[in-house]
Amino acid sequence: MQRIGFIGASGLMGHGIAKNLRAKGHALALTVHRNRERVADLLAAGATLAASPAELAAGADIVFLCVTGSPQVESNITGPQGVLAGAARGLVIVDTSTAEPDSTTRLRTLCEAQGVHFVDAPLARTPVEAEAGKLNVMVGATAAQFTQLEPVFRAFAENVLHVGAPGAGHVIKLLNNFIAQAQCTAVAEAFAVGQKAGVDLKQLMALISAGGVNSGLIQMMGKTLGGDLGALKFELNNARKDVRYYTHLAENLGVPTVVGEAVHQSLALACALGYGEKYVPSLVEAQEKITGATIVPR
Repeated sequence: MQRIGFIGASGLMGHGIAKNLRAKGHALALTVHRNRERVADLLAAGATLAASPAELAAGADIVFLCVTGSPQVESNITGPQGVLAGAARGLVIVDTSTAEPDSTTRLRTLCEAQGVHFVDAPLARTPVEAEAGKLNVMVGATAAQFTQLEPVFRAFAENVLHVGAPGAGHVIKLLNNFIAQAQCTAVAEAFAVGQKAGVDLKQLMALISAGGVNSGLIQMMGKTLGGDLGALKFELNNARKDVRYYTHLAENLGVPTVVGEAVHQSLALACALGYGEKYVPSLVEAQEKITGATIVPR
């Protein structure tokens, strides 16, 4: 059993991870900067509170971060009361956020200079699987680090993949999320075109469901035809951020991203129209506003 510090346990994904770590017997300490009600059940289960990331690190073997993106990761690690301010040599920091690979490299260098290990282990699947302890984790780490951490990951993950050396986890996560958002934006656009053309969109979904085009994400988007805009619980603001990180990565590598930029701009437009705090299926609502199509029954 490990002494685990957790930053981000009040979030949709972080709560499930923290809950399962505690349920498997790990000692758990939390930082909470906003709503303590979101972690009341964790505190009742024996988790403790730390006043700052530095205090959290001082009493931990491993510190997990599950926050929005690179700015939040950086501030929690390098700030005046950040993790590194309280870290002893040998501490392991595990970043489960979706972050920019360049930022990850800089942070890993800073950590190594202090004798601290930095592992990128972003997540796939949804808050439902997080609560059930059935996430997918893609780990960028040395072989020794992966061996040490795999039993801890198994506390909240069904599939734990060692995807490569340190940094590989965040790269593969961006590739995964780009492909996912490309599917979602394509479905929303196709629904608008199909409705304007006068076809039955449920018949389109019947065709997709019976063929090779089908996917779990497309099925989640298809639920908008029945009025369900919450089947995929991932905010459009975060989807836009993730695809922006993907296009930055490709730009730094000198790789053209024609599709990536189109997907990013589709997400940016949906957010600009006021849907940023809604879930990804609201791409369909954005298409309704842009085109005048009527897709979601109300």
